[in-house]
Amino acid sequence: MRTIIWFIYFWGYLIAVLPKIHRIKKLTQAGKIEERDALVSQAVQKWSRRLLKLAGVKVIVQGLENIPKGACVFVSNHQGLFDIPTLLGYLDKPHGLIAKKEADKIPMIRTWMRYLGCIFLDRENARSAMGSLRKGTELLQKGYSITIFPEGTRSRGDQMGEFKNGAFKMAEKAKVPLVPVRISGTYKVMEANHMWIKPAEVTLTILPSIPTAGLSREELKELGATIREEIAAAG
Repeated sequence: MRTIIWFIYFWGYLIAVLPKIHRIKKLTQAGKIEERDALVSQAVQKWSRRLLKLAGVKVIVQGLENIPKGACVFVSNHQGLFDIPTLLGYLDKPHGLIAKKEADKIPMIRTWMRYLGCIFLDRENARSAMGSLRKGTELLQKGYSITIFPEGTRSRGDQMGEFKNGAFKMAEKAKVPLVPVRISGTYKVMEANHMWIKPAEVTLTILPSIPTAGLSREELKELGATIREEIAAAG
């Protein structure tokens, strides 16, 4: 029953806030970008927290003081689908996500993702992927923050896959810091229960930021492994 109620709320909320999308479009057309961004961020954070509460998820947050004031790239492990509302609801900073291209085909969700500053990545098309990463760099240079999942897919457990380095180049080119983030327990909400939602405790740990300016080519190559080790050690 919890799962059914959760999905009813998930889509019901998106339908209920359709008038807000109209307002967001008007703000965009009027050039009131800061007001638009604040409205989008508040709505998404509120929705994400309600989704977690409805699922019976208790979120413990550690290290909020490590979030820098300016733009940054959050680098997170990826245990399950509930990573996304956890990050959107409790990272105390507006941010978009690097998402699979398939997300751009989901009605209503894609609209919010676009306004949030999400980047849709086609990993099977190198030219398209490079274009997406360039767009991500431009957003960072404009002051927007982005979250990446360098494993590229959900681990569905406590283990972590290898970290791919591609998206780290955005931070280096935009000269913004990387912020390692450890998520623990989200897979217990759905993936451990054959995709039925069950209550769980989730811990979100934000680690000290890593500057990218001035790093050597060799240091940049090792970033993935270095950050993976830091996230693993925080578990």
